[in-house]
Amino acid sequence: MGEMIDRAATFWRSHLKPLFLLSFGFTLVNYIATKATLVIGQRLAPLLYMGDAESRAQLDPAVMLPQASITIALWMGLFLFLVWMYWLATLAASRYVLTSQLGEPVRPADALRRSFSRLGTLTGVYLLSLGWSTLVTMALMLPGLILAVIGIVVGVTSGSNTLAVVLGVVGALLASLGLLAAALWYMLRFLLVPPVLAMEDLGAWETFRRSGQLLSGRVEPGFMGRVMVRAMILFTVVSLILISVQLVSGLPSWLAMMPYGSPFDPGTMARTPQLLLVPVELLQTVAQSFFTPINFVFCALFYLDMRVRREALDLEHQLNTMTPAI
Repeated sequence: MGEMIDRAATFWRSHLKPLFLLSFGFTLVNYIATKATLVIGQRLAPLLYMGDAESRAQLDPAVMLPQASITIALWMGLFLFLVWMYWLATLAASRYVLTSQLGEPVRPADALRRSFSRLGTLTGVYLLSLGWSTLVTMALMLPGLILAVIGIVVGVTSGSNTLAVVLGVVGALLASLGLLAAALWYMLRFLLVPPVLAMEDLGAWETFRRSGQLLSGRVEPGFMGRVMVRAMILFTVVSLILISVQLVSGLPSWLAMMPYGSPFDPGTMARTPQLLLVPVELLQTVAQSFFTPINFVFCALFYLDMRVRREALDLEHQLNTMTPAI
């Protein structure tokens, strides 16, 4: 597994320019979408972006709740769009990485054409993944929610506030853990969807099933030989690397906002002059475009590793490209 991470880093370093070109356009679109959501949120829910947190907490809930609902809906829509864009960017990068690994000539433009030609299928698989993950999330959060409801019932019927609070807290913790587990499951279960779309001409439902088949079972004896365990460890390591890079690249924007308040306060971003903030954020976008492809390369190489181990893809490709003897 360490060798796979090393291979991903080596490929990323040796193909830095084309991977940056593939990543930058998607990262820039994500930044524009995020900025537009922020501006729309400031117009539709101005109270959430004014003053400090204490003054907002003292406002009438009847006024705050509608604006808070609008803000939640906007950011939830943005989140779903960003995940869809992540799949699309991974598809394009996977096409470039895998074609290069198989020894065929490829250009970033070719990878982009492949990604946009699979746009409808990708969207279909994405909608299937959202429906399936909703069911899984409800199942994982259900024990905690039931416990919290029992706590409310106990508090109302028996008047035992202590027991009700304990049950409510434990239920909330279990529900939160279930939500976290569901998020991790989603990222792992659909990790190989973009590479499958990049290299295999399958429909939405076939891609949905194919990505699950590649991540099921084991490739070696023992606990570490299970594919899902290997994927979880490798994905966690790569994610920690990217999170560290994003935190470092985000420091300039935090420093730019600090004179106007806490960087974690939504009102601070609204008070910070955009002429100061936008150039810093664009610099952050460029930095992310350099390092984000590491994750794309890892996904592609993991897909290739599964195909080679289970289906001898490298031998099949060599046989298909050999010139027949006369």
